[in-house]
Amino acid sequence: MDLTTYVSRLRDELASAAELGGPDTRALAERLTAPLESAFRLAMLDALSAAADEITRDLAPGSVEVRLRAGDPTFVVTPPPVDQPDAAMAPSDATPVPSAPEGDDGAVSRINFRLSDQLKSRIEDAAGRDGMSVNAWLVRTTTAAVRDNAGQVTHRAPIGGQRYTGWAR
Repeated sequence: MDLTTYVSRLRDELASAAELGGPDTRALAERLTAPLESAFRLAMLDALSAAADEITRDLAPGSVEVRLRAGDPTFVVTPPPVDQPDAAMAPSDATPVPSAPEGDDGAVSRINFRLSDQLKSRIEDAAGRDGMSVNAWLVRTTTAAVRDNAGQVTHRAPIGGQRYTGWAR
């Protein structure tokens, strides 16, 4: 997505508004808009990121990410997994992508957790290999981790003395 047209439009609107103050005001507005161009772009990127986050909340477990490439934002859309058995195969290991737990009413929650940079990199690599966003990969992996052999959600005891706190539905 090229932001140049939007920044130019904003610059033109500011120049038009400054025109009301006379030639000195217009000259000042033109001198101010050049250094403010990067601030305009940053504000637009913030708005696009906020919009992508809002869409992701509504689309979860699918996601929308905004990535900056060569100074321009691009969107990466990861649709939610399809519940059909043939279409829900993971590309790397041909195991089915777990669907949402039974009784799931479609409500979406956000969770924040801390992890090492090394683990974060490994998660990003695994998600990339599977052609998924990190969020979609984490949802799929977490869902698979809490299922027992019968396909029902289960709660497992911590391994090796690790302790988990928090809540789950």
